[in-house]
Amino acid sequence: MKVFRRCERSEAIQGLTDRFRAFGSGLLRRFAPRNDGIKIALALLLLLLAAPAQAQPTDACAYLSGLIPVDGGPLFLPSYPTAEEGPLRSVAFLYDDAVAAVALVGCGDAGRARRIGDAVLAALDHDRAWHDGRLRNGYAAGPVETPVKLGGWWDKAQNRWLEDRYQVSSDTGNMAWAMLALLALDQALHDPRYREGAIRIGGWVAGRSDWRGDGGYTGGFSGWEPSPAALSWKSTEHNTDLAGAFALLSKTTGDPAWSDRARQAAKFVGAMWDEGCACFAVGTTDDGVTPNRILALDAEIWPLLAIPAMASHADADLATIDSKLAVGDGYTYSDAGHALWTEGTAQAALVLGLLGHTDKAATAAGAVEGQRAPHGGYFATPELRLATGFANAADPGTQRYYYHLPHLAAAAWAALAQKRFNPFTDSTALP
Repeated sequence: MKVFRRCERSEAIQGLTDRFRAFGSGLLRRFAPRNDGIKIALALLLLLLAAPAQAQPTDACAYLSGLIPVDGGPLFLPSYPTAEEGPLRSVAFLYDDAVAAVALVGCGDAGRARRIGDAVLAALDHDRAWHDGRLRNGYAAGPVETPVKLGGWWDKAQNRWLEDRYQVSSDTGNMAWAMLALLALDQALHDPRYREGAIRIGGWVAGRSDWRGDGGYTGGFSGWEPSPAALSWKSTEHNTDLAGAFALLSKTTGDPAWSDRARQAAKFVGAMWDEGCACFAVGTTDDGVTPNRILALDAEIWPLLAIPAMASHADADLATIDSKLAVGDGYTYSDAGHALWTEGTAQAALVLGLLGHTDKAATAAGAVEGQRAPHGGYFATPELRLATGFANAADPGTQRYYYHLPHLAAAAWAALAQKRFNPFTDSTALP
């Protein structure tokens, strides 16, 4: 359980601080009638104890902005800033940083989001192997050097540096989120570098086009250079991301080829709707045709945010997640989960708010705020770990989990929900 110790210590310290503050307040009231040095000393003590609480950001936007000095070069933020040694230590997952960049734009802080966008552009130009428009799923967090460093950790038992298979790979959905981040920056800053970067990434993703079954785009590539394995399955989430990113790219460039690609991705997502379940399947198996019937929250919510034609499914879809994925006032990751998923609950709060379900959006937002971590971040889940129902791409014999750690993407989606900013439209509107 080593990975949890640091955040447990942080929570313990915060709890002790709160108890000391209450104890000090009681003493101050007791000695208030006395005009002596005890009262003054206790007042000073209370001021010191109150300082950490006053320093905590009041909302998710303030927290995200506080992570990035406005001046400086390309920068990737750590996905799990308190993670201890191992695969999650000091890694910046591309998706997490891309969502954070979009959220910062939605918060009105494109100046700080720029540093993440510049890191994405640096990764395009200075990968140790690839120069064809692809990106990796994860990078080393911190100021970017060239060539851009990938995540990894020192394994004492093996006495060598290790890299995570998933982090060095390239998923099409993560490429789409990088495109969304760059296009949000292009809209906010009118800097053509970001649009050009999105076009380069889109060109690589277009090569993952697949015409088996209902078409769409395959998952990407898994493994190390020079010969990573092609992923033949197709994901509803990935194709939703691509439908949104390609549509924005078409709007930005005026090139109808991107509209055609957006329709191809959207057609696949539409084909994943299951009337019997009143839900979207998460995609296909490796044959590219057989639906994968796992029920996952993001595969249900994102089509409503990204694809106009999916609006007709909204009522039935939301009823399904309420009946099958609700946990308390929030939602879990999938039908394999049992605990609240903070990031996904924020996604639900966003779509509910944009659809006009104000009360339900407020309830979900309250569940998200209940997961605030010390110093203003948001825990990925309140439990020690949350099962996803999906295999760990780095170790297929094991399951992928979310852990009780502050998570960048959870904070980013909390900010998007607070601002009701749709990352697929770069606005406060549905598509």
